[in-house]
Amino acid sequence: METSLQILMEGLIDYAGLFPPASLDMDAAVRNYASYARSPQAAWLGRFVLPVSRLGEFSATAAALPAPDSREREWRLSALAGSDLTRDLAAIGAFNRNASTARAGEIGAQKAVVDVLEMKADGAEAIQAAMEEIPSSLTPYFEIPIQDDPAPLIAAIARAGGRAKVRTGGVTPAVFPSPCALARFISACARAGVPFKATAGLHHPVRSARRLTYEPDSAETIMHGFLNVFLASAFAAKGMDAETVNALLQEESPGAFAFRGEEVAWRGHRIDASQLRTSRRNFSIAFGSCSFDEPKTDLLEAGLL
Repeated sequence: METSLQILMEGLIDYAGLFPPASLDMDAAVRNYASYARSPQAAWLGRFVLPVSRLGEFSATAAALPAPDSREREWRLSALAGSDLTRDLAAIGAFNRNASTARAGEIGAQKAVVDVLEMKADGAEAIQAAMEEIPSSLTPYFEIPIQDDPAPLIAAIARAGGRAKVRTGGVTPAVFPSPCALARFISACARAGVPFKATAGLHHPVRSARRLTYEPDSAETIMHGFLNVFLASAFAAKGMDAETVNALLQEESPGAFAFRGEEVAWRGHRIDASQLRTSRRNFSIAFGSCSFDEPKTDLLEAGLL
């Protein structure tokens, strides 16, 4: 039987090794993803994230991979749209058609399909217009600003039948949202029934001061923890108020989180495996990270894994 931590981590990490601060080349990122897919933590692995403009490069790189084990699943890709949505949708359509008809080796030893599209949006009209163009075969995520109340944009996403995306960090302190702003976003998504994913700044399980990049002289800032964010989301879906969600997001003690078999507890609040699984599958979907190793290492060091 799955433990609560296994349920929380299942498919949680969308691998974004191409993006800062890792900024790997395509060959290294693809080979890393292939390695993670065969690792003991393979169940944690979500999608491979890349710009639509680099789908051709991905295909050429994947062609050099060894033939996949028969037990390996088809790779799922999350593609980031650029400035021309119509052109990007045509590129995704061509990639997916080629992947479905090609023999092994013609587009790569590893089969892959784009099934998620991510894009930025700052207005309800833009969200609706994009949804009218995006085919049902793609799950769309709209990255929205949250420094101001995001409820109107979340309502627009709900009306259009899309999903939300929130930026939780980056390589400068200014792009990290406050716990209050993030709590407001999570609570608004819970009220509206809008699933979401997060991106950037969530390499570590618990809120803490960390270096912004891998450079030895990198500045530090307080980063959100992925345990904080995804447990706060599960509790918000269960009805926790925004003020308590905010407090959970600010938790900096790993010892405050207790994974007890099929239950998770945080300072007197509890959620069971069924509620956690429902939240992860239907509400708090994943986070993009350029590192797959740091979350595992930190969980081990904190005694949580």
